Amino acid sequence: MAVVLIFLGFLVGAFIISMGGGGGSFYLGILIGVAHLSPASAAATSLFTALPALAVGTYSHYRTGNMKFSYGNKILVTALPATVVGSLVSGYIPVTIYNWAIAIILFGLGVQTILKSVRPGKSSANLKPWTVYLFGVLSGLMVGIAGLSGGGPVMAGLLLLGLNMPQAAATSSYTLIALSIVGLIFHSTQGNINWQVGLLIMAGSLVGAAIMPRFLARFDPRKVTLILRPVMGILLVLMAVRFIV
Repeated sequence: MAVVLIFLGFLVGAFIISMGGGGGSFYLGILIGVAHLSPASAAATSLFTALPALAVGTYSHYRTGNMKFSYGNKILVTALPATVVGSLVSGYIPVTIYNWAIAIILFGLGVQTILKSVRPGKSSANLKPWTVYLFGVLSGLMVGIAGLSGGGPVMAGLLLLGLNMPQAAATSSYTLIALSIVGLIFHSTQGNINWQVGLLIMAGSLVGAAIMPRFLARFDPRKVTLILRPVMGILLVLMAVRFIV
């Protein structure tokens, strides 16, 4: 079991950091489906597991020069308060309503991201300035309510605002560190962290997160975006379906 958890952690760390997410939904799937943790314990352990890999990946992204702090800071303005609010109200929201709300949001973002991939000539300049703050709210609520990383809305927002895939991935990883810390503080008071399982997955994810940004930096950003942006859109749609089935 230990080897399986380390290997799965490596795959998630490598793949998710290249997509600019924290891997919350993937970690939750492993913790609940493979390690058989309770939902409360899985939520807290997921954020604990993702944080070190995010830190390593963010530093690697920073060294590539792709990080756009101005975009990340704008998202954090609304994402951090939304994380706190989401954590405080999480116990009062019916699971069914929450699942459908998040599913609709993720599905819409996924479709928009896919459409931008098949119609690259479409400009994002017509998006309103406040749009980036809306994506921050959505991301923060996902972290606060369910212990997810919130990377989906952040990545979708950054891509729709015109960043290429390496820039969006780097900037997203920067914002998700702050959200994960706040989310971990709140969720650790509501569910127990399984340190043994978390550390095993973390060991693999740290290696994957450290390797992937430098690997991606060897390729043309336009080609990386062309390949990974539709993948991101499809993953968002699949995540949406997962919430309601």
